[in-house]
Amino acid sequence: EFMAFHGILSCYQKEDLGFAGVTCTNGAGSARTGKFASFTDEEMQAVRKQEQNTAAEIGEYTAMMQLDFPSSVIKDPSNESLEADLVKILKASKPEVVYTHNPADKHDTHIAVFHATLRALRSLPKEDRPKQVIGCEVWRGLDWMLDSDKVAMDVGGNDELAENLNAVFASQIAGGKRYDLATIGRRRANATFFESHGVDEAQHLWFGMDLSPLVEDETLDIVDYVHSFVRRFADDVKQKLINQMGR
Repeated sequence: EFMAFHGILSCYQKEDLGFAGVTCTNGAGSARTGKFASFTDEEMQAVRKQEQNTAAEIGEYTAMMQLDFPSSVIKDPSNESLEADLVKILKASKPEVVYTHNPADKHDTHIAVFHATLRALRSLPKEDRPKQVIGCEVWRGLDWMLDSDKVAMDVGGNDELAENLNAVFASQIAGGKRYDLATIGRRRANATFFESHGVDEAQHLWFGMDLSPLVEDETLDIVDYVHSFVRRFADDVKQKLINQMGR
């Protein structure tokens, strides 16, 4: 709902499009305070599951799959259980667009989900792979990427839907993390600071990294591909300073 709202919004109340969501972890490690402070891991998992189902109803998803993995399993490079489940889902749903975590995220579980998703996508026959794969910002914004490298997604136009979806996750919000305010704030900030010399063309923007080349060509090295975005950013910063200093 925070990361892939572009997909939800694109499919909302459309007869010819459908959004399917997949959550990979069980939410047992959620931060908690207030009325959720005394909840056990098992109780938190039950709450998170119900919240996710409610969000799917509000967003009118075609399907919502909750895989219920502990984060420790997903972060184990030798465990291929998540990849196997994702392959089954991808083969059954045949999505045109996939939204996943970006590989520059600072959350280890998110990076592990990205890697399992990429492996699953690469295992499909080329004709069955999605047309577009986007790595979205969550636990690290992508404002640092060059504008020309960003996938800038307009996520404005239905503020009520966005706010209703964000507000569903009371266990996280009341539990001490104001994701609802932070998500809307990032979307607005992205839109305003995207172009320095022009008026805002969108009210809400969400940034992504184009992962399609990694899916289309399995010989591409993941680390080199991701680091190329960092190098271009670093080179741009360096060159602007050199130009200003007259070197």
